[in-house]
Amino acid sequence: MLLALRTKAPSLLTRCQIPVQVVLYAVLFVIADRLVTALHLPLPANIVGMLMLLLLIMFRILPVKWVKAGSRWLLLFFVPAVVAVVNYAQLLMIEGWKIFLVIGVSTVLTLGATAVVVDKVYRLEQRLATRKASRD
Repeated sequence: MLLALRTKAPSLLTRCQIPVQVVLYAVLFVIADRLVTALHLPLPANIVGMLMLLLLIMFRILPVKWVKAGSRWLLLFFVPAVVAVVNYAQLLMIEGWKIFLVIGVSTVLTLGATAVVVDKVYRLEQRLATRKASRD
């Protein structure tokens, strides 16, 4: 009975999870923006914010499960870049095909490199699993 009620009425923590995570992403972006401005970094604030998030997860300061549900909102980091593109409509009309060609080629290369790495890691895990099974 308790399980049935729990699925019907999620707890306050469950309902607040995604808004809290989105606020976390926004705070990270604001901090990254201030860092980029103060340190005159040659990177956009959205990239610095994502690197900060990655470091927080890698050093286990922020558990992955805390940011998993709100990860759909990571596009928040890309909003300033999209707004910047709109400001350069004239450039896109003249040089747009070159830009889109570079984006397309780099996307294909990134997907290909990712596929190769995933395949290699999968094969390594399979070999390690068979080696462990043969020892037991």
